[in-house]
Amino acid sequence: MQSLILQIATRLLVPILLVFSVFMLLRGHNLPGGGFVGGLVAASAFVLYALAVGVDGARRVLRIEPRTLLGTGLALALGAGLLALGTGNSFLQSLWLKVPLPGLDDPLKLGSTLAFDIGVMFVVVGTVLLMVFSVEDRVPGLIDD
Repeated sequence: MQSLILQIATRLLVPILLVFSVFMLLRGHNLPGGGFVGGLVAASAFVLYALAVGVDGARRVLRIEPRTLLGTGLALALGAGLLALGTGNSFLQSLWLKVPLPGLDDPLKLGSTLAFDIGVMFVVVGTVLLMVFSVEDRVPGLIDD
C-alpha cells in the first residue's frame, strides 16, 4: 500500500508515538502504564511504519532484529530480579539507588523496577514485531503491496 497520505502521516505520528511510549514507560511505577503499555505503543509505531513504507523499511529503521530485542529484554528483566537475590532480598524486590545531583536538594532515586519495566518493554516490542515481520515473510506482499 503506497499511499502518500499514509506515508506523510506516519512521518509525523511515529516520533510522537515513540515519545509517548517512553512517557508511558516512565509513569508506570506510580500510575497506570509501564513497560507493557509502553512496549505496545512503541510496537504500534513500528507496525504503522511497516504499513506505510514496507517491512524492509521498518527493519532498517528498527536497526536491530526483533529476536535480539526480545532476548535483551528477557535478560534485563531477569537481571533486575537476580540483582535483588544477590543482595540477600527476595526475587524481584525493588532496590533503590539515590544519586545526588549538584544543585538539587533531593537526590535522584533510581529503582530496579525501571530496569524490569524496560526489559518488559523490549520483550513486548520484540514479540509484536517478530509476529508482524514473520507474517510478511510467510505471505509476501501482504503488508507492502
